[in-house]
Amino acid sequence: MILDTFLSCFSRNYAQAREKFLGITHTRGLAVESHLLNLAGSAGEPLAMDVVWDGPKDATRLLLTTSGVHGVEGFCGSGVQCALMTLRPDLGELGDTAILHVHAVNPYGFSHLRRATQENVDHNRNFIDFTQPLPSNADYQEIHSLLLPSQWPPAQANEEDLDAFRQQWGPRRMQQAISGGQHTHANGMFYGGIEPTWSNRIFRDILRCHTRTCEHLAWIDVHTGLGPHGLGERIFASDDSAEALARSHRWWGDDVSSEQTGTSTSIPLLGPIQRAVEVECPQAVYTGICLEFGTVPLEATYLALRAEHWLTARPSAEIDEAKVIKQALRDAFYPDTDVWKRQVLTQAFEAASQAIQGLRNSRTIDPQPKA
Repeated sequence: MILDTFLSCFSRNYAQAREKFLGITHTRGLAVESHLLNLAGSAGEPLAMDVVWDGPKDATRLLLTTSGVHGVEGFCGSGVQCALMTLRPDLGELGDTAILHVHAVNPYGFSHLRRATQENVDHNRNFIDFTQPLPSNADYQEIHSLLLPSQWPPAQANEEDLDAFRQQWGPRRMQQAISGGQHTHANGMFYGGIEPTWSNRIFRDILRCHTRTCEHLAWIDVHTGLGPHGLGERIFASDDSAEALARSHRWWGDDVSSEQTGTSTSIPLLGPIQRAVEVECPQAVYTGICLEFGTVPLEATYLALRAEHWLTARPSAEIDEAKVIKQALRDAFYPDTDVWKRQVLTQAFEAASQAIQGLRNSRTIDPQPKA
């Protein structure tokens, strides 16, 4: 396989990414289901969560791919999805298996170069039960004003105070404090919200609609921003059962990491998007991973996110300053080089192939007795 054939699947911005995604579906003769967001993109373009089903309509085995759960990370995820759709005819007949692509789960963030949604919500902190008391993150409350000071760049004293917390808590607790999720500061980082977002509601509808015949569900959720540059970490993203973890190891290898066991670069999350499966697809045996591609060191990622959040709270900031901050965020989540893209494609193609093989080898579920 010549990987350079697929480099054109990556895009410069959201509008181009959506145009390529829709263009490939048209060429393939696939139907598109578009859920429009009632907001404009950064260049005035329409924003949508687009859904494409590729395979037999009554398939009982389904591979789900998602891009742009964290908006700016959609550059990578969209490229992967476009490449997979382009490659799909070369894979031959998949039998009782279909592929469902959900493109740009957070189209606003993708277009406006934000990780968060139009509600300033992080999707992987928003899929919680909002009928219960909201999770608490006391550590975040201690450092919120240091993370997002009144001036940018931060004063030296501000960073020294923040570093004192880092030294006191250690790197893992500091990471949990910053990015574990919080529900107290609506303008803050990694905000989980106080109700389901637009994308949360639409995505749940998509799952309910498209998984009715599904007995075995595999999910590859493409992310960027954690880990060594170019490495696609396969982070276990199913329920916490030993059976699901063992199944993910059979499918994707023993290097599948886990937040719960501390083997992942990520930390445990309270409201990841994968929690929707247990509610919307209870009949399916679910096996999923987050495919997390490394970009820059974690501290550089945090600095870019802090600057972008500071900028969002100050829409009157100088245009040149805003451009620099937005470009830094884009670079932190999307290293726009051919070398990095080849690394992404190699690992994404392998993970998708392994998932399809795992689905093929899955045993049929015994029918449930009717009440």
